[in-house]
Amino acid sequence: MSNTTTPATASADSYAMTELNREAQMGGMGTETTDREVRRISLADFEQRRAQIADELWSAATDIGFFQVVDHGIDMAEVNHAFEMSAKFFELPREVKEQFPLKKGQNAGWEFSSQVRPSVGTPDQKESYQLTLPRMEGLWPTEEELAGFQATLLDFEHKCWKLAMDILGCFAEKLGFDREFFTRAHDPSTETYQSTLRLLHYYAFPDAMLDEPNVWRAGAHTDFNALTLLFQRAGQGGLQVLPGAEASTQAWTPVEPSDEAITCNIGDMLMRWSDDKLPSNFHRVRAPRRGEYTGPRYTIAYFAQANTDALIESAAGKYPAITGGDYIAQRIAANFAK
Repeated sequence: MSNTTTPATASADSYAMTELNREAQMGGMGTETTDREVRRISLADFEQRRAQIADELWSAATDIGFFQVVDHGIDMAEVNHAFEMSAKFFELPREVKEQFPLKKGQNAGWEFSSQVRPSVGTPDQKESYQLTLPRMEGLWPTEEELAGFQATLLDFEHKCWKLAMDILGCFAEKLGFDREFFTRAHDPSTETYQSTLRLLHYYAFPDAMLDEPNVWRAGAHTDFNALTLLFQRAGQGGLQVLPGAEASTQAWTPVEPSDEAITCNIGDMLMRWSDDKLPSNFHRVRAPRRGEYTGPRYTIAYFAQANTDALIESAAGKYPAITGGDYIAQRIAANFAK
């Protein structure tokens, strides 16, 4: 196999290095501000209100890249059940979870403190389990080990995909694409599908670490997919966002968790696809402080990322074309311990 790097690949590599350099500059503590609004948008009567909802989504996304959606159609009982299954999985003995190891470069399986953010250079203080549909062979607990786990997650993943495609459909129309543009690029019926449902368990925070500086549950980073849906639990805070236009101020805004709202953010892939009209902004999960909840933090994230054979092509020519597979592979390689 040739080691020659094509001009397009070289440009893509340069883009990835730029992203890593941006992250590496975000390691400082910074300050906090509540002056920015993380907007909450109702998706009720979606088809009837589609134009209005699209306007609201676009306004929020182009402002700080983050927003929350309510009335989203995923029943709270289903959300609660998914969190129950997540907690049960992470409660399994380590020797059981080790039977389902993360497939390197595949975003499938269980990992333990292996994700290293360039911003801090240390592993995130968490464990996670990734579900990427075509890559799950041998990675499911048996019914004896955890009854109902597989069926629950598959159903929940599909509901997340549907919601993500509704939101991305609004962005497609705003960008001048047809309504199904991003849906075709995130096709779960093919082997090239690489969107991921991720269960996350941030460990309870030890008292001895509460006064240590520069300790994070997850260091500052941008997501490298197209769109993220994040389910949080009320009272389990720590998520903060820093809009790129104000990065020099290092003033981070808390994103308050609630059970009924899904926090959404634009990822690098969609930022690239939109010629930077939709910003992918830095966020992090800070450590708790004295007097705050210090127990475990559970979240569930759905990362909509284009199929491996989908072409991410900058409409205005700002960035060279790259496949979804090559793009994600570059970013995973840079963010996970070898």
